[in-house]
Amino acid sequence: MSARWCPAEACRPIIDEAPVFYPTIEEFQDTLGYIAAIRPKAEPYGICRIVPPSSWIPPCPLKEKSLWEHAKFSTRIQQIDLLQNREPMRKKSRGRKRKRRRHSRMGKSRRRARAESPEANNASDTEETFGFQSGPDFTFQGFQNYAQDFKDSYFGINDVKDLSSGGNGSLKRWEPSVEDIEGEYWRIVEQPTDEIEVYYGADLETGAYGSGFPKPSSVTERGSDIYTKSGWNLNNFPRLPGSVLCFEGCDIPGVLVPWLYVGMCFSSFCWHVEDHHLYSLNYLHWGDPKVWYGVPGSHACELENAMRKHLPDLFEEQPHLLNELVTQLSPTVLRSEGVPVYRSVQHSGEFVLTFPRAYHSGFNCGFNCAEAVNVAPIDWLTHGQSAVELYSKQHRKTSLSHDKLLLGAAHKAIHALWELCVLGQESAESLSWRSECGKDGMLTKAIKIRVQMELERTKQLPALLQFQKMEKDFDLNSERECFSCFYDLHLSAASCKCSPERFACLKHADLVCSCGQENKFVLFRYTIDELDTLVEALEGNPDALRSWASQDIGLVVVKGKDETVSELGHQSKEFGSKDFDKKTPESQKTEGNIKMRKPCIIDLNTGIQSG
Repeated sequence: MSARWCPAEACRPIIDEAPVFYPTIEEFQDTLGYIAAIRPKAEPYGICRIVPPSSWIPPCPLKEKSLWEHAKFSTRIQQIDLLQNREPMRKKSRGRKRKRRRHSRMGKSRRRARAESPEANNASDTEETFGFQSGPDFTFQGFQNYAQDFKDSYFGINDVKDLSSGGNGSLKRWEPSVEDIEGEYWRIVEQPTDEIEVYYGADLETGAYGSGFPKPSSVTERGSDIYTKSGWNLNNFPRLPGSVLCFEGCDIPGVLVPWLYVGMCFSSFCWHVEDHHLYSLNYLHWGDPKVWYGVPGSHACELENAMRKHLPDLFEEQPHLLNELVTQLSPTVLRSEGVPVYRSVQHSGEFVLTFPRAYHSGFNCGFNCAEAVNVAPIDWLTHGQSAVELYSKQHRKTSLSHDKLLLGAAHKAIHALWELCVLGQESAESLSWRSECGKDGMLTKAIKIRVQMELERTKQLPALLQFQKMEKDFDLNSERECFSCFYDLHLSAASCKCSPERFACLKHADLVCSCGQENKFVLFRYTIDELDTLVEALEGNPDALRSWASQDIGLVVVKGKDETVSELGHQSKEFGSKDFDKKTPESQKTEGNIKMRKPCIIDLNTGIQSG
C-alpha cells in the first residue's frame, strides 16, 4: 500500500455532538415508550445515541465458531476518494476518464429492490451510473484479518511503539484515535491525493446470514430468553405494539427484517434518509466505533439544496442521486450553507436512533459489525404520508402500502375505543391507542389529512366516471400501484374496461387509456362519507363509533338474559369479557359491486342472532 495517513492535512469537521441517553433498567423495559419520552429532546438533532444499562449484554450468535470461520458474506467495493469529488459518468465516457492505477469499478447500485430510483430503472446498458460494485466474499475471520492489515498499514500502526501504558513496563499497541481517523477520512473525501478502495459488507439479510441477536431457535445459554423477547432485539423491534409496521404482513428486508453491516476502516454509509422516512435503530454488536452525522428532518430540504449547489454536475446527471446512497458531502461544507449537522460516535454495545426524514451518513473506524432495522410509531404517520406524496412526484416505487398501515392503525384504535366505551375494559394497550385518538390525537390528525387528500382528488375526477366499491381482496395477493407514478392503490384506483388490470391513482386517472369516460371507472375501498364516519369515530362520536365498528370491523351489540348492553354502554357484569369480543359472522348482502356486512345482535344465552 502506497497511500498513507497525512495527519498534517486532517479535515476533521468542527460540529456539535448529538445527545446521548442512558436509560435506567426500568425505563429500558418499554422500548417505544422510552423513544417517545426522549423524542422532544432528541429529534431536533436528527440522531441520538442510546447506551443500554450495563447489565444488558445480549449474546451474539454470529461469534459462534461455525459461523465465524466458515459462513461467508458478500461485500461492496467503495472508492472513498470518489464519494464527493468525481466527474459525471457521461464526461468519463467521452474520453475524460481519470487515469487510475486499477480499472475503475463502476456499476449501478440500489438499496432495496422496491426502492430503486428512476435512473436505475431506465438506464440502458450503455449508460453507467456511479455505484459500488460487488467485491469478494469473506468469512468474519477473513474480513477481520483483511481489515486489520489495511488499518495497520495505512496508519503505520506496526511502526509505532507506545511504552506509556501501565506501570509494569509492558508494551501497549498504539491505535489511531477516532479523531485521527475522522480527520483523515474527510481529507480523503474532500482533498484526495490517492485512490482509497475498501470493502463493506452492507445490507446483508439476516434471514440468510443470521442475526447478531438471539432468536428462540438459537438460544443455547441460560438467561438468554430475556434477550429473545426484548423490545431492543432488532428482530422484535419493527412490530412492537404501537408500531404501525405491525399491519404489514410481508417481511420486507431492511425494513421489517434487520440487515447486517460488516465494516472496516473508512467503509462508508453515504447521505440518505430511510425508506418512507421511517425511524431506524442501529446496534453495534462488536468492533471499532462507527462515526455518524445527522441532520434533523426539519432541515432535510436545506441539505438537499446544499448538495445540489456543490455537486451540480452529479445531480444534473442523476436528479435523484441521494436515493442511491453513493455520495458524501463534508459536514464542514453543509455547515457553511447553514445546515445543522451533528456528530455521534457509536461504540460497541450501543444504539443509534435516527428520526423521520433525518439525513444521516458516516463511516467505520475499523472492523466492526452492526445491525439495523426500521420502526413506525404513530407520530411517524404524517412523515410517512409526506414520503409517499414525494415518491409519487418523483415517480419512485414504494416499499410499503402507507394506506394499509394507516387504516390498520385506525381499525386497531376502533377496537380499543370499543373495549373502553362499550365493554368498560381498560388495558395498557387500549389506553395507549385512545391517547392517539380524540380531535387532537396524532392518529386522528393523520387520518384527517389522508381523507382530505382523497376528497380533493375525488372532486377533480371527470363527472362521467363510474364509481364502484373495491373488493376487499383487491390488493391481497399482489401489490397494486399506479402505472404512472407508482402511488399505492390500497384506498382507491382508476381503470378502464379496455384494460381491467391496468390501474392508476386518482391523480392520473385520465392517463389510463384513450377511451371515452363512459368506459372508465374508479374503485373506492371506502366512500368519503364512510371515511368521514371513521374520523368522527376516532374523535369520540358515539354514533360514528357504533356505525364503523359494526359495519366495517364486525363488532356487535350483545344482549344478555337479564340486561341489555347498548353499543356504548358499560359491560354487563353477568358475562366475562371474552363474550364481548366475538365478531359477527360474514353475513353479507351484495348490492351490485358493493359487499356489505349485515350488522346483528347475538344473544349469548340462546346463540340466536337478530337485527
